[in-house]
Amino acid sequence: MEQISDCHMHTKFSSDSVASMESMVERAIELGMTSICLTDHHDMDYETEEFRLDTPAYFEQVREVQNKYSDRIKVRFGVEIGLQPHLKERLKAYVDAWPFDYIIGSTHVVKGKDAYYPQNLLQWTDIRDLYRAYFRETVENIHSFHEFQTLGHLDYVVRYGKKMADGYSYEFFTDEIDEILRLLIKYDIALEVNTGGYRAGLGFPNPHPDVIRRYRELGGEMITFGADAHAPEHIGYAFDQAKELALSLGFRSYVRFVGRKCEFVKI
Repeated sequence: MEQISDCHMHTKFSSDSVASMESMVERAIELGMTSICLTDHHDMDYETEEFRLDTPAYFEQVREVQNKYSDRIKVRFGVEIGLQPHLKERLKAYVDAWPFDYIIGSTHVVKGKDAYYPQNLLQWTDIRDLYRAYFRETVENIHSFHEFQTLGHLDYVVRYGKKMADGYSYEFFTDEIDEILRLLIKYDIALEVNTGGYRAGLGFPNPHPDVIRRYRELGGEMITFGADAHAPEHIGYAFDQAKELALSLGFRSYVRFVGRKCEFVKI
């Protein structure tokens, strides 16, 4: 059986990575993957300019590596867009302007601030208030714009909490998370199983297994796998664990995308 395709990775076109595209592709080949998707960051109206993607240059280089490695691996053209409720029209124009195979929609900010930066946590005396605000803003984001293929790292914010998973459980945020999951099903958006949570020391992927289980209970069938790799050694990180988790929750296939059309692949 072929290796699961890693469909969430970043290169030097994202400011939080220094990896070349070639190094990422070659690592995926070493791991036996037959396809991957490059998904560099593009965050509009972000608190800094560092996550704005030079899409023309990015697209040109993706085409180069697609041609270079065409006989060894399929390299898909993707992007990770930062969702905010007021960006609907700009996001629509952007995704329609480029021939993306795959678009990850991610909530990175709450009230315009990203918990990735420690100073942005200071205003939250109860970390659960931050988590609840994050989930509520995710609901707003999906209502506003839903022309993407997967929701990235649904509980991303938990990676950066003062005590990480302390104060977080599916049961504590049932109403908000269930609304997110129902919207994904309504709009045929996949749920990403992002193994960056393991790498961050959470002990679970993003989202938490209880969230993935609930998605399945609600009738969700579309999951994607991504390591959120920012370096070659991160590609496929903890995919064996993620695979066993998915199987234990009743999933027998995952989805990947070509031309923004999904294909189901046996796990």
